[in-house]
Amino acid sequence: MMKLRSHPPNWLGLMIGNSRLHWGKFQAETLVETWDTQHLNQSPLEMGWSWLHQISPVPLFIASVVPEQMQLWQNYPQAEIITLELLPLEGLYPTFGIDRGLAVLGAGNQLGFPILVIDAGTALTLTGVNQNRQLIGGAILPGLGLQFSSLSNRTATLPQVAFPESLPQRWGVNTSEAIASGIIHSMIAGLREFITAWCQEFPHSKISITGGDRIPLMTYLNSQYPKIAALIVDTPEAIFWGMSAMVRDRNLPSLNRVSL
Repeated sequence: MMKLRSHPPNWLGLMIGNSRLHWGKFQAETLVETWDTQHLNQSPLEMGWSWLHQISPVPLFIASVVPEQMQLWQNYPQAEIITLELLPLEGLYPTFGIDRGLAVLGAGNQLGFPILVIDAGTALTLTGVNQNRQLIGGAILPGLGLQFSSLSNRTATLPQVAFPESLPQRWGVNTSEAIASGIIHSMIAGLREFITAWCQEFPHSKISITGGDRIPLMTYLNSQYPKIAALIVDTPEAIFWGMSAMVRDRNLPSLNRVSL
C-alpha cells in the first residue's frame, strides 16, 4: 500500500522511450515544460551533463522501456524508478510496457475511467482499462514512422517516403503514393475498427491519443473518419500525468536499490 504524500516542490520526470528520452519539468504537480533528447551512449555523469548538476538536488523520477538506457542512470544521485508493479492498475502482465501503464493511468485520472489510450510512438499501441482500473487489453503494431522506414530499409528498390501532410489518395499512381496509401489507409481503418469495438463495449468511455505521431495520425483520421476523430481527446502529456500521480503517492525505490 502506498503512503499518500505530496509532490516535491521541483522535480524532473524522465520517460526513456524506444527512440528518445522524454523529459518533463514539474513545479509540484504542475508540468511546466517538456522536451526530448536523444538516447545516451554513456552515463550522464560521464557526459558531464552540467545542466542536471546545476539543478541538483532536484529529484529525478525515471521510467523506461529500454533496459540498456536505464543502466546508464544506475549511479545517478537523487534518482528514483517507477516500475510496473507499483502502478495502481489491475491485471497488468509482466511484460506490459511501463509507458503504456503510465499513459493509461494519467489519461484515466484526467478524463475518467474507463479509458482507451492510443499511443502513436515508435510502436502504435492501444490500451483499454475499465471503470475499476482493470486492464481489458490492447494491441500493438508498428508505428507510422517504423512502417515507412521498414519498407525502404528492407527492400531493394522501394524509396523512403515522408509522412504526407494530408490524407493520401487511396489509389496511388506512383510508388511513393502507393506506399503512403497502403500504410495510412490501413492504419486508420484499423483504428476505426478498434475504437468502434471499444465503444460498443464501453459506450461512456473516453478515448485519448498521445505520442509523437499523433498529429499526422489525427489529420488523417479527421479527413477519412471525422466522427471517429471527434471522439478522441488530444493528451500529449498523458505519460507525465501518470508519472505525477506516482510521484505524489510515491513509495519508489532509488536506482541503486534496483536490479536492472
